Amino acid sequence: MTTVYTQVASPLGELLLVGESDGTADGLRLVSLSVPGQKGGAVVQDGWLSAPELFTGVVAQVEAYFAGRSTRFDVPFAEGVGTEFQRRVWKVLESIPYGQTLSYGEVAARVGASGAGVRAVGTAIGRNPLLVVRPCHRVIGADGALRGYAGGLERKQLLLGLEGAACVSAGR
Repeated sequence: MTTVYTQVASPLGELLLVGESDGTADGLRLVSLSVPGQKGGAVVQDGWLSAPELFTGVVAQVEAYFAGRSTRFDVPFAEGVGTEFQRRVWKVLESIPYGQTLSYGEVAARVGASGAGVRAVGTAIGRNPLLVVRPCHRVIGADGALRGYAGGLERKQLLLGLEGAACVSAGR
């Protein structure tokens, strides 16, 4: 497998899409989607191949999402990314419907990590390598406030506003 990437303009800034590919568009598995300045975001590495032609399907879905024509993504992800706990948390993120939110505590309860486990859930959410596509922006504080987004709270607010979600205040 070869690591490939492309960049695409969006309301969040220029997105960096990184994937693993066998050289065909059907063989692409998305590894990362990150925004400029993202905490822990991907950075193009030596040896990666710029291959925008392999990302046409993913880019079309991203563009449709930002244009309000699509509410979900159907993108194959690379396997083996993250710990078993992170993957359980990320699975919950993938189940949150467009325009709806869950609190960090609700996510923790769904993975069986309530109480002190809320912090671990927050850490796992913060390590989500697939912003927008795996909707970690849909997780908010129990009080409805926006909290913790690797791409910045202003981007989280923009995404939730795009989706018509009912929370708008920035948290601490």
